[in-house]
Amino acid sequence: MRYLVIFLLLITAYADEVNKNKMYEIVDEYRKDGLKNIKSILEKYLIDRDYWLNVLNTKDTKFGYYENLKYIFIASKSDTKLQLYKLENNKFNLINQTNAIFGSNQNDKKVEGDLATPIGVYTLTAKLSKLDQYYGPLAFATSYPNLYDKLHKKTGYGIWIHGLPLNGDRTEKNTKGCIAIENNTLSQYEKIIDYKDTILITSTNPLKEVSKDTLANILQGLFIWRNAWIENDLEMYLSFYDNDFIRFDGMKIKEFVDYKKRVFSKNETKSIDFVWINIAPYPNDKNQNMYKVIFLEDYKAEGGYKFKGVKELYITLNNNKMKILVEK
Repeated sequence: MRYLVIFLLLITAYADEVNKNKMYEIVDEYRKDGLKNIKSILEKYLIDRDYWLNVLNTKDTKFGYYENLKYIFIASKSDTKLQLYKLENNKFNLINQTNAIFGSNQNDKKVEGDLATPIGVYTLTAKLSKLDQYYGPLAFATSYPNLYDKLHKKTGYGIWIHGLPLNGDRTEKNTKGCIAIENNTLSQYEKIIDYKDTILITSTNPLKEVSKDTLANILQGLFIWRNAWIENDLEMYLSFYDNDFIRFDGMKIKEFVDYKKRVFSKNETKSIDFVWINIAPYPNDKNQNMYKVIFLEDYKAEGGYKFKGVKELYITLNNNKMKILVEK
């Protein structure tokens, strides 16, 4: 920890004059009290919207904010296009755009057999080969139905990005809900991407670009929520939950509030760290300003409970404030 703080001080010493004044405050605290107060000063920056605007200033954010993601597929059903982007040097670089075939039902997928391609945000879960020739040389499986889908009673499975029939019979101009592209292009993608570092964003219409202001609001809100959690500020903590909130196990807002009242009443000292934050715009048929937020959470409470793993949130922005719809 000591060396990490010193490293942060050294690299930030090269910042502009305004930031230097802020860093001098940190150096002064370090001179007087060592590391005692440094962490609390640094924590204040995480709930400062200007800090996040500065972080985002040089980043391409049109498709969201990603700290450990390399590739993004963007699919637009109305344009019948599938685009592949690589995130490098803080920019989304277009690798290729290709025509794509979607399910004949242009609405969001609701139930198994409705012939609709789902809209939303999905991870790629596997690369599949040795398939029936109808699916081309290979396929990338997606995570449909994701947590949000399951909690909203959507059904179906087996949504893939796959190829076209190897026998050349391409008369069918729709799929049962998958996304189908030319075989040569799909084979090229297999050589380029690691499916574990790739997500798919599907929408009915072309995806709207995400503004830096929006992402700064989300990131600031995420850390204010975290601080309220750490400080056992129940009122502030619960203010980030939407009235339509559903937890991963089906618990709704009333039961969740009662549960958190019992947990917070213990007034435990705890540490909570968030790293590897990824924020993707989440297309939906309700036209909500919605996002999927995933990060690694490291939670330790004095009572002995520990958790280190992936945290998954589905949120909206309501008057620029983060509201959690679904949490795992």
